[in-house]
Amino acid sequence: MQIALIILLILSSIGLIAAVLLQSGRSAGLSGAITGAGEAIFGKKKGMDELFAKVTGVLAAVFLLSSLGLAMVS
Repeated sequence: MQIALIILLILSSIGLIAAVLLQSGRSAGLSGAITGAGEAIFGKKKGMDELFAKVTGVLAAVFLLSSLGLAMVS
C-alpha cells in the first residue's frame, strides 16, 4: 500500500509540475513558447488554458490525497 501511494505521489507531482509550466501566465509561459507564430496567425486557444487549469486542479487533489494517505500509512 505504501509503495503504491509513493508511486502515485511521484507521478502526480511530475504531472502537476508539467501542467503548471504549460499554463500561460503573464509572460505567456512555456505554452506560448511552444505555439510560437501559430498563435499570431490563428489566435490564442482558450480551450487549452481551460484544460490545463482543470488538469492542474485534478492533479493537485490527487497529490494532496496521496500525501495525506501516505502520512496516515507511515
